[in-house]
Amino acid sequence: MDLADDSLTQLSREAAGGRIFVNRSLNLHRIKFFGFDMDYTLAEYKSPTYEELATRPIVDHLVSIGYPQELKKAVYDSTFPTRGMFFDKIYGNLLKVDQFGNILACYHGFALYPSSKVREFYPNKVVQASDVRFYILNTLFHLPETFLLAWLVNYFDDHPDYRELPNKKGVESNNVIISYSSMHQDLRGAIDWVHIKGTMKQVTLDNLDEYVVRDGRLALLLERLRENNKKVFLLTNSDFDYTNKLMGHLLDEAGGDGGWKSFFDYIVVDAKKPLFFGEGTVLRQIDEATGTPKIGTFKGQIEKGCVYTGGNSELFCDMIDAAGEDVLYVGDHIFGDILKSKKQHGWRTYLVVREVDEDLRVLIEKEDIQQRMAELEDELDELFSGLDSHDATCPDSQPILEKLKSLAFEFDGCFPSKQGSVFRSGIFDTILRR
Repeated sequence: MDLADDSLTQLSREAAGGRIFVNRSLNLHRIKFFGFDMDYTLAEYKSPTYEELATRPIVDHLVSIGYPQELKKAVYDSTFPTRGMFFDKIYGNLLKVDQFGNILACYHGFALYPSSKVREFYPNKVVQASDVRFYILNTLFHLPETFLLAWLVNYFDDHPDYRELPNKKGVESNNVIISYSSMHQDLRGAIDWVHIKGTMKQVTLDNLDEYVVRDGRLALLLERLRENNKKVFLLTNSDFDYTNKLMGHLLDEAGGDGGWKSFFDYIVVDAKKPLFFGEGTVLRQIDEATGTPKIGTFKGQIEKGCVYTGGNSELFCDMIDAAGEDVLYVGDHIFGDILKSKKQHGWRTYLVVREVDEDLRVLIEKEDIQQRMAELEDELDELFSGLDSHDATCPDSQPILEKLKSLAFEFDGCFPSKQGSVFRSGIFDTILRR
């Protein structure tokens, strides 16, 4: 269903928050297995508190490898980053693009470039997602990274001790060159270091009430699925220790003697998605006494109450006797959870998009702006509708285009993020709307 579909009644628009939207029909009676990701799916992190937490250890590590102390003054701005941005590692730009790669908006640091400036870097205003120069920031975990990339570019570009390189690929000071590519590499290295060190995970586990939403309806959902003879599984990239403590916080009280594991028929941790939907890794059983995998490849029958690590989707489906169309998998990662599982094995998919509620709020409150944009588009169509090959002059569409551009800018400014909707930029759909 199109979020801006005029067929929605006013009543349904007002009650649209928290609803489910579909792009094709799905008979849930035919679904035998319901699978869930954990992070940002079953476990909802509190925003922007959690993103603020995520920036701290990353910043500390960057400073420890030589980045300026001023970086510690960076205060996470939740109104700047949005999902689905492309980072150009060559020119340091953050790009908002549509599904065909057309550039809808271009930011350098925190500054929005005008169209004329964008064409200096991208003459056709088109990029390819497959080009290795672009890093796609498409998950909620990427929000702090998006902010820090903009902060670093902004800091070095504006610093009086640095000047822009002639090729516009970074900055220099005396005999030191800092390319935008190296900034990105250092930031990715810091994020990987924090992930391996486990600093952020431990802080999260030590303060679960502060960073994780505890919703009593979660246990009810899982119970109702199993009461209706559905098999339920957990498939997460998080390790066993983190999963055990986080899921315990959410479900242990409702799970009785069996704890949180009693809500699931099958549990797979450290799945390494999207690799799980391809060749995968070695399937092992977790020794819950030690919290570590048992040696050797697991070859038995997956059992309820046990926890497994790794494997791949083909092996997993064989072990639980599931065909692709029998499975509905719920996740928040459009690539790692949704596209791969759907394309590789035909799983039905359910994408959790927390931004939908805010988008719907703006669509409802600013319906007048959308109506005016639609009317201008109609005027534009009418202006060119009578033209044929015999017409020697082109109608002057500039006044209409200027009005449309102004309204689109006003509309984008209504969203919580300074970059507008995660799904749209003015009248155009972004890559996440595909």
